[in-house]
Amino acid sequence: MFFRHEKPQVSSFSELMDGLRKQGFTVQPETGGGMRVSRNGCAAVVTEQEGGAPHVAKAGVLTGAGLALLCDGGYQKFWLTPGGKRVPAAAAHLHALHNFEEDLREGLGLVSLYNQSLGTVNELHLYDRVKDRDQGVPRRPWERQAILT
Repeated sequence: MFFRHEKPQVSSFSELMDGLRKQGFTVQPETGGGMRVSRNGCAAVVTEQEGGAPHVAKAGVLTGAGLALLCDGGYQKFWLTPGGKRVPAAAAHLHALHNFEEDLREGLGLVSLYNQSLGTVNELHLYDRVKDRDQGVPRRPWERQAILT
């Protein structure tokens, strides 16, 4: 008795976007590249990696100014709008974003990791004493700029 391992069907990026449309998502081209996928007030920018694999670049809530990203302030989560305004995140918004991200990952055929399944995961962190954390290596106090004479 022999068992066959069938090859998994690899869908192209455009086929994945069509599949998301059939699942009730709204898919529109994004100006910076990629596609904006939205549903029920939440949206994400999905880009195509090498080989046609999808990558969820950023996810958040749609506001009048654009896509507001979730930011952890240490004591509370906030929505950071493209204009720089910080709006406190309500539990209903966090549940909606979590459900949206789960459905999006399932529609794209991506793996849902343990920490992502527990709750909402955010990329931005703005704790009180962690300056320039998200901008790479911060300038250290002992590193001074050369004084021009």
